[in-house]
Amino acid sequence: MPTAHNSAKKGEIAKTVLMPGDPLRAQYFAQKLLTDVHQFNSVRNMLGFTGKYKGKEVSIMGSGMGICSIGIYSHELFKEYDVDNIIRVGTCGVYADEKFELLDTVLVTEAFSFSTFALEQSGYDKPITYADEELLDKLRRSASNMGIVMPEARTHSSDVIYYEKEKRAVLAKRMINEYGCDIVECESFALFHNAKMTGKKAAGLMQVVDLVNRDLHATSVDRERAGLQMFEIALGTILL
Repeated sequence: MPTAHNSAKKGEIAKTVLMPGDPLRAQYFAQKLLTDVHQFNSVRNMLGFTGKYKGKEVSIMGSGMGICSIGIYSHELFKEYDVDNIIRVGTCGVYADEKFELLDTVLVTEAFSFSTFALEQSGYDKPITYADEELLDKLRRSASNMGIVMPEARTHSSDVIYYEKEKRAVLAKRMINEYGCDIVECESFALFHNAKMTGKKAAGLMQVVDLVNRDLHATSVDRERAGLQMFEIALGTILL
């Protein structure tokens, strides 16, 4: 049955869902990469689509921004729509500039957060959640089949985008040195936790769009080009 946030009927969503934050990005890549595309959701303009990639059924749906938003949508996909796998395909900033280049595709293996999401949701009191190892392996194999070597990282899933300037500089050093986080975004912690709690699988691919210390930022055109590679790596997992 439809939920308050998703008008899809049972059977309209595939077992594997790719989740960018931006619903328009979900629409763009669904139309660009899939055939036989069917839109299953437009509630709150959180667009979702199901189609076929090289003959295999797959869905692409926006998650919105932040832990709470992806917490809602991923939980409903896992629990109400029997989705088995969610791959986050998003963007990130970088703390450790020397380890990455602009537009790198990064494989996210685990997520650190100060968020209370997992504690409130289920009593999980650890600051780190983990991507599924089997799904990570499929993403590595898919990238290898495309001749791509992906850097891997622990992400900081932050509740804040706009830090005060002095605070951000201190935080970056702390995240690298104390918590081992080389990149930063806003969603993976909740996604990985929801997957664990529901017995499902989740992993993440991040596109580097901001190297703050070097004042390098991806243009919208660059993001589209690099995003295509990221989506194709994720889609490759359904062929393995």
